[in-house]
Amino acid sequence: MTTEQRPLGSPFSATSTAEDVMAGLDLSGATAVVTGGYSGLGLETTRSLAAAGARVIVPARRPGAARAALAEAESSGCDVVPMDLTDLDSVRSAAAHIADSVDRLDLLMAVAGVMATPERRVGPGWEGQFTANHLGHFTLACELHPLLAAADGARVIVNSSAGHTLTGIRWHDPHFRTGYDKWLAYGQSKTANALFAVHLDTLGHDDGVRSFALHPGKIITGLQREMTLREQIERGWVDEHGTVIGAGFKTPSQGAATGLWAATSPLLDGRGGLYLEDCDVARVSAPDEPMDDGGVRAYAIDPDAAARLWELSAAATAATPVTR
Repeated sequence: MTTEQRPLGSPFSATSTAEDVMAGLDLSGATAVVTGGYSGLGLETTRSLAAAGARVIVPARRPGAARAALAEAESSGCDVVPMDLTDLDSVRSAAAHIADSVDRLDLLMAVAGVMATPERRVGPGWEGQFTANHLGHFTLACELHPLLAAADGARVIVNSSAGHTLTGIRWHDPHFRTGYDKWLAYGQSKTANALFAVHLDTLGHDDGVRSFALHPGKIITGLQREMTLREQIERGWVDEHGTVIGAGFKTPSQGAATGLWAATSPLLDGRGGLYLEDCDVARVSAPDEPMDDGGVRAYAIDPDAAARLWELSAAATAATPVTR
């Protein structure tokens, strides 16, 4: 476990917005890929990067909806590429399309995700949340790695969650073949996101590709679309009208801030493989600490677990190898 997993004293905080983090930054000439970049935190991320001058490519399961959302957000100049994270052939096709259109990639931001979905089997019977949140992004990052390595100091930013505290990787049954629990499946996929960033950084840092995972905070976005209103009310997130009432919830702009800070902050130069929250590096949390107290569990940044998950993921997906 890295000894650098501790706060740096960032000038930003949990209340900082995307606008705060991006103020005065010029990303002209930079190219970014933002998965999920047409809704929720992804749309805030895309809009902020494009406003700073970056070219933004948005892989989208629903290209028409993506183009409409980006036009409404006045980011219609962004490129939309069809891609379904649960279909690895689609992921490879999107990566090939991107490789045909750019010669380098400065940022890969894995913002897309699903949460607490009903049981779904995809591909060869894989569990849907693990596939959409982890295996799809794993494949995309591997296929795009040559473009990242061609840039001068590329960063890969992976949206994890405090939900990683629900469980580590279920090595004995990662696809829940012995019984499905939607929250444990979500938690495992978020632990996988964090571990993926750890080992990708190990493999990529000699090429200047640094990787980070993060918890964006509690935000009501389309991520909750598979949950009923009653479930959200019972958890204290919203009232009967759907209005956010939960303590500590962020706006979408505040939720996008940590990812944008990860993508641009000079405080992270020369660093990588870290888990971030509230626009800073997170501390390591104890096994019995409540999820809402913040921090990252040691098992989610363990380098041996990260290497093991990488091997499992590479064998499952047959993704293009990333070598040191």
